[in-house]
Amino acid sequence: MVGAAVCRALASENCEISTVPRNELDLLRQSDVEDWCAQTKPHAVIVCAARVGGILANDTYAADFIHQNLTLETNIIHSAYKAGVEKLVFLGSSCIYPKHAPQPMAEDTLLTGPLEPTNEWYAIAKIAGIKLCQAYRKQYGCDFISAMPTNLYGPGDNFDLATSHVVPALLRKCHEAHVKGQEHMEVWGTGNVRREFLHVDDCAAGIVFLLKNYSDTQHVNLGTGSDITVKELAELVKNTVGFAGMLKFDPTKPDGTPRKLLDTTLINNLGWQAQIPLTDGLSDAFNWYLDNLAQS
Repeated sequence: MVGAAVCRALASENCEISTVPRNELDLLRQSDVEDWCAQTKPHAVIVCAARVGGILANDTYAADFIHQNLTLETNIIHSAYKAGVEKLVFLGSSCIYPKHAPQPMAEDTLLTGPLEPTNEWYAIAKIAGIKLCQAYRKQYGCDFISAMPTNLYGPGDNFDLATSHVVPALLRKCHEAHVKGQEHMEVWGTGNVRREFLHVDDCAAGIVFLLKNYSDTQHVNLGTGSDITVKELAELVKNTVGFAGMLKFDPTKPDGTPRKLLDTTLINNLGWQAQIPLTDGLSDAFNWYLDNLAQS
């Protein structure tokens, strides 16, 4: 999802875009990644690849999440250094911050408290990626930077209910409930936790902005600076889909972190801010789902 959005954002830039499908390059194999970087000789690398998923996937596949993310980011960052890449942007996640971090979460709250247990494996891998970029900058002078997007959604998202994040999961469940004429739709948790959502095209624009305008050790938050409750999100999804039934919240399911709102002061002061309203973004994501997955 993010890689495709970055390619869309780069299409208007004066550059040649090099991508490689996963069936041609295994990012978990260091020698293969080194060979690709040596042959392609990219001037810049944007690390969008990751093993991702929602609460259920993170909690169920803990070993896969920490091993695969640590491995692929180490392989890419080290290979970029060996190939003399001029600029690298590593993408992390807002889950790197402590579960009870002060809100909104500023960059300097990293490593100041315990993580949310349901996704700590992913978070630890992403924190390691930040530290890798900082270490290669410190020891070798590499211009490697890190951006921490908030919860992303949009075209190309994963709508598999076993592994998806909250926006695509709610869109799919709501659509299926609407089609079947159900009286209610189940939503995990209490609905009271607060989340921030960034359209993937906004994220891509922010990444390209940082690629062109930022060079420093500090990782940079990438978000909208505003949040809503999951209940409010579910109501917006209902309106987007046209579902007339009731929402039924299941408090026996985990809520995750009580609140995750990024402090976007740093990137806003650099001259960038998100542009796509959540209502417009949800319609965009839902239309993509209908065009690409609902009939499959």
